[in-house]
Amino acid sequence: MTRHSVENVLAANALEPITSAGHAQLGIAVLAGIALIVLLITHFKLHAFLALTIGSLALGAFAGAPLDKAIVSFTTGLGSTVAGVGVLIALGAILGKLLADSGGADQIVDTILAKAGGRAMPWAMVLIASVIGLPLFFEVGIVLLIPVVLMVAKRGNYSLMRIGIPALAGLSVMHGLIPPHPGPLVAIDAIDANLGVTLALGVLVAVPTVIIAGPLFSRYAARWVDVPAPDRMIPIRASADLDKRPSFGATLATMLLPVVLMLSKALVDIIVDDPTHMVQRVFDVIGSPLIALLTAVIVGMFTLGRAAGFTKGRMSTTVEKSLGPIAGILLIVGAGGGFKQTLIDSGVGQMILDISKDWSIPALLLAWLIAVAIRLATGSATVATISAAGLVAPLAADMSTSHTALLVLAIGAGSLFFSHVNDAGFWLVKEYFGLSVGQTLKTWSVMETIISVVAGGFVLLLSLVI
Repeated sequence: MTRHSVENVLAANALEPITSAGHAQLGIAVLAGIALIVLLITHFKLHAFLALTIGSLALGAFAGAPLDKAIVSFTTGLGSTVAGVGVLIALGAILGKLLADSGGADQIVDTILAKAGGRAMPWAMVLIASVIGLPLFFEVGIVLLIPVVLMVAKRGNYSLMRIGIPALAGLSVMHGLIPPHPGPLVAIDAIDANLGVTLALGVLVAVPTVIIAGPLFSRYAARWVDVPAPDRMIPIRASADLDKRPSFGATLATMLLPVVLMLSKALVDIIVDDPTHMVQRVFDVIGSPLIALLTAVIVGMFTLGRAAGFTKGRMSTTVEKSLGPIAGILLIVGAGGGFKQTLIDSGVGQMILDISKDWSIPALLLAWLIAVAIRLATGSATVATISAAGLVAPLAADMSTSHTALLVLAIGAGSLFFSHVNDAGFWLVKEYFGLSVGQTLKTWSVMETIISVVAGGFVLLLSLVI
């Protein structure tokens, strides 16, 4: 696709620009808007939803746009983003809550740990975290896995870092690279990437990344920080009050069901490649994220909830409790979509195309660097993913399906770079593991950086061969 045709695509798909500011003014407005968001989140400790809302309106004002047009851009972006991924986030939360409350997660953990021991234990932990991390948000996954990590380390007399780092790596890689996690979903929506292809390539990148950042790096992390498991942080397990719990096979099948359905759709799209063919039409429906996750939730009510002896009332309560905690996530994601739309409507996409046309830097590397910068500044992987996706979305106009998916993964990889004191995950890991700030930097922060660099490197390598 030529540059002229790229511009035509942008003109056809974007809303009418809300400002006619020049590149210099627009560039300053973008930097000022992002800086304001960073300042509000880091210094004033303002909630990310409010910070993104204020920053979006400020961006429009700095760019010289009428305030009413900036408001329309923000609300349009917020609405379309929530419409695109809000239901998926809710379904993922329900599936994760069913998994935790039914004891299904404990069943998977106990089964794998019974088969592993000695040097195999770090590999078992990364496997557990990666499987459990598929349907769960990162923070939920940490809360779910921490008791297991601490008990395994204490019972087997392992170094806490030797067991903990692989588990954290598995969760973090899933969070940053694999849908249906909010960050990748929003990036896929913003860049208009194919979810099935992104999922398949994400798994391809995730496997070597999690091995390097997990079991391999944990050897060095355990030498740098040799601490015992803190007794005070071992809570009661979710299934402690249950008379029975789901089987290992049923739980694993339920967790992997949405992934299998979405990958099947991607495979059929490649093999059949005929939108009018009945087989492809069927898989387009059952492999869509909404139907795949909804199917997993309905199946999970029987394979997880009923298998654990849940009554109809208990099932309803579990679903209800799963939705409350994601309100903040939905608002942040929605506001991030509003910020993204304000960036697009103010002409930032065209500006990036104009400025970068003579650069020799690959689009994938540019996307990674932008996500890294926003991650370091805000401490939020989700904010970094959403903002970077909005900035580089125009660059995907002339990309193939596979390279568009790689652009999403490059953003996801960059969004995980060097978690530090402005990241809630940093403090979560520090407190649960009983570490000092310095010890957390030498273990968790270095691990996150390894994930970001290694995943980014594999994305670039894949772009050379596909």
